[in-house]
Amino acid sequence: MRLGFLGCGTITSAVVRGLAGRGHRITVSERSRAQSTALATEFGDVTVAGNQAVVDASDVVFLGLMAEAAEGILSGLVFREEQQVISFMAGAGLDRIADLTVPARAAAVMMPFPGIAQGGSPIMALGDTRLVERIFGPGNRVFALKDEAELNAYLCAQAVLSPVARMVNDAADWLGERVQDRTQAEAFLRILVASSLEKSGCADLIEALNTPGGYNQRLRQHMQEAGMCRDLVAGLDMLER
Repeated sequence: MRLGFLGCGTITSAVVRGLAGRGHRITVSERSRAQSTALATEFGDVTVAGNQAVVDASDVVFLGLMAEAAEGILSGLVFREEQQVISFMAGAGLDRIADLTVPARAAAVMMPFPGIAQGGSPIMALGDTRLVERIFGPGNRVFALKDEAELNAYLCAQAVLSPVARMVNDAADWLGERVQDRTQAEAFLRILVASSLEKSGCADLIEALNTPGGYNQRLRQHMQEAGMCRDLVAGLDMLER
């Protein structure tokens, strides 16, 4: 497919890395120049162009722009009726994307994560999820959402990723002060958490780790009593508002 990317930040760069080498013709915009130049240097099927040239060269256009800057950038571009647009922009629904890219078809809003560069990543998608799956499957799992309210709820809940990473990092720092190899300590914890959650539902994993008086039970109970669960829900409610 002929795929174009407007905006080339960290997430767009990860998406392009996940798609490069799979037979597509990929055109990325010049900004951010460091990211786009690195992609074009690394992959023979990636080229860099100005924004209008990206649109002209593409059948599917991805919007990796900041929502507040999108109107100023997109208002000066000419889209084609047969084009399809997929947006990465949080806070901009399909109707808004359609207004900004008329007469192209606003096909989907999707929210990728950095892991999409390696594959095996979850993708939240609203709209034409079959198109998203055609481009990104089967190496990634697409989670089809019902409407924009559901997308907003998923966007709030996915923010648990950063606190979880912070908890693992802090535990790795604690462990690193007590063992010889801090890097190995973090790798152990990352693999432990990722593999355990991948292979088991959360409730089942909590129960499996609920040995009376065991290390996992005692630490979880300590953190719950300290307000971890309460504060998490309060934070999610704040994001939703």
